[in-house]
Amino acid sequence: MKSLLFASFVALLASSGLHAQTTTTYTPPASWTADNGNGTFTNPLFYDEFSDPDILRVGDDYYLAGTTMHAVPGLVILHSKDLVNWENISYCFDRFDFPEDRFSLKNHEEIYGQGVWAPCIRYANGQFYVFTNVNGKGLQCYTSKDIRGPWVHHNMQGNIYDLGVLFDDDGKVYAIHGYGQVKCTELKPDMSGPKDETERVIIPEGNGVGEGHHMYKINGMYYLISTDYRPNGRTLCSRSKSIWGPYETRVITADETYGYHAASLTQVPRGTKYRIGEDGTQFALGPLDKNATACTNAHQGGIVSTPDGQWWALFMQDFHSIGRTVCLMPMTWVDGWPMVGLEGNLGRAPRTWLKPNASSNVTPHAPYDRSENFDGKQLGRVWQWNHNPDDKLWSLKGGRLRLNAMPAEQLMWARNTLTQRVIGPQSVTTVELFAKGMKDGDVCGLGNINVPCSWIGLVKQGDRMVLRSFEQLTNDTVDVAVELPKGKIWLRSIGDYDNDQAQYAYSTDGENFKTLGRMMPLSYQLISFQGSRHALFAFNVKGKKGGYAEFDNFTVQETKADRRQNIPYGKTFRIINLATDRPFSCDPHGILYDSRADDRSPRTQFQLEDREGGKVALKCVDGRYIKVFGEGLPGDVRFTRDASEAEVFLWQDYLDGEFMLMSMRTHLYMGKSPTTGSPYSMDYKGPDPARVNGSVFKWEEMK
Repeated sequence: MKSLLFASFVALLASSGLHAQTTTTYTPPASWTADNGNGTFTNPLFYDEFSDPDILRVGDDYYLAGTTMHAVPGLVILHSKDLVNWENISYCFDRFDFPEDRFSLKNHEEIYGQGVWAPCIRYANGQFYVFTNVNGKGLQCYTSKDIRGPWVHHNMQGNIYDLGVLFDDDGKVYAIHGYGQVKCTELKPDMSGPKDETERVIIPEGNGVGEGHHMYKINGMYYLISTDYRPNGRTLCSRSKSIWGPYETRVITADETYGYHAASLTQVPRGTKYRIGEDGTQFALGPLDKNATACTNAHQGGIVSTPDGQWWALFMQDFHSIGRTVCLMPMTWVDGWPMVGLEGNLGRAPRTWLKPNASSNVTPHAPYDRSENFDGKQLGRVWQWNHNPDDKLWSLKGGRLRLNAMPAEQLMWARNTLTQRVIGPQSVTTVELFAKGMKDGDVCGLGNINVPCSWIGLVKQGDRMVLRSFEQLTNDTVDVAVELPKGKIWLRSIGDYDNDQAQYAYSTDGENFKTLGRMMPLSYQLISFQGSRHALFAFNVKGKKGGYAEFDNFTVQETKADRRQNIPYGKTFRIINLATDRPFSCDPHGILYDSRADDRSPRTQFQLEDREGGKVALKCVDGRYIKVFGEGLPGDVRFTRDASEAEVFLWQDYLDGEFMLMSMRTHLYMGKSPTTGSPYSMDYKGPDPARVNGSVFKWEEMK
């Protein structure tokens, strides 16, 4: 059904200009914004890639650093006043300052899936520190007294990565690193390198501890947050009274997938030494198990306290072909352990919850402006180059981006490719391509730089211009002859990233679009360790410097950024359990049960009563409210006619009409077993990856 719906969505967008509906009283957000505007937020914080987050608070300001792999500018830093609304304010460097060809994608040398990994951001001695590994170069540190830079680069070398750093009370600086066998190494205070002969094992192998370490000292106790991925993802906390141990360890969150199953991973045959730009038919998209958690659940990230003493975790989660992004999770301290979740439901966290307290009001906003008209003197902060660019062969000129074509046989080897992360759950990206500067052998267009890659673009063959769609997974090309009466063409990518599929389209007049090529499957992959990325490119397949392409009016339209209608206020509706495909029923016996799938009688009809701030009471059309008795076991979900006794739920928005109901009293969810025949209960901890354990519902308006 979802594929059919998306096919209709593609056909609609390909044939028209996609004009968003607006009203005079409300301007919907143009981009995914976690802030719901009512005192709550909905995860993920960003619906685009932001992996390996590390969080820091200095006063009332929060700073978030994340992995940027091979892309530049590198080592991104975001700023927030409330942990929900973020702004990109800095990168630690504009380009890799190492001379080797692989950092610049020269001579078939590359650093895909390498470069910047798992940074750690800290503040001490009146300045900011950002630590990270750069593959083959060891530990790097960037320092600045101003978070916006400029940053000073310290090449510390040493085999230390995925590290947590602690500036201890006595002035010593420690790096914690390693997988399974966790080590602690003292660093020189001038950041010139690790101190010789200080490395010691502080947690031996055999304790179930993983990697991605974040070290804190809280009330005199050392706390190490880390992530293990065997046999699936879990986040752990280890604590000790000494930096050197011994440590005891607890799992602080597991199985929180927010109802997202593991994605289909790109695979390469075992024993194959695969070069990233070669024949894509060697790739395979791995099996899809919608019941599997794998390592997609919330894991690896930092924790932080607010000025008033609340604690929060910012952990990454795999969101299919989007890649890894960040979720904000409340924490509860229990017996000296920082547990993810709320009292009564530890280890799990709501998708929608109350915003942290903040010292000032913050207008909801997205971290980036994704659309770009190229009229400025600099590129927008959302853009990153694929490896170091050649700055002599690109420019912003006359309100357009000009890319000079350099020799490359395939997109993944094309230098000066400009990228930005795709945005989910659905979005439509369009760009104008001016072709008059192209020469024989030039290939220019809009692509998805992933493994496998794809693109739509113009190919200059002598005096002939061809429009081509290319998909690396199948090594398939679809060509059409094209006339360009205005000297340009509009290229479009239509993405349904929650369902891992995308379609290319084009137009010669900017109004009427036609699809080209098939609806392509998308994947996440552990080759370049990145999700899907839009790419503007120009290269020449004849081994020579070619002409140039110019791009203008890059627009990103997000079809689900406006979530106003996701909660059915003022409507009469049925509630369908995704696990049973059967509607809620106000059973005359006084217990919430289910009915036949085709039952649309009044006993299956409900309304919401707004209790403000995303909180609701659920009412049958006969006037009875849902109330939970006792422990919330099967049969405890009943009814009352007293509105003051109604159970107050926080609506958990899962998009597309799907939702969960979390009790504000117990922090548990309503659900019904799909197999036992039991009535509804209020004892579910959360959804399963496939959303079929009985706790995820879909509302259907009654007409």
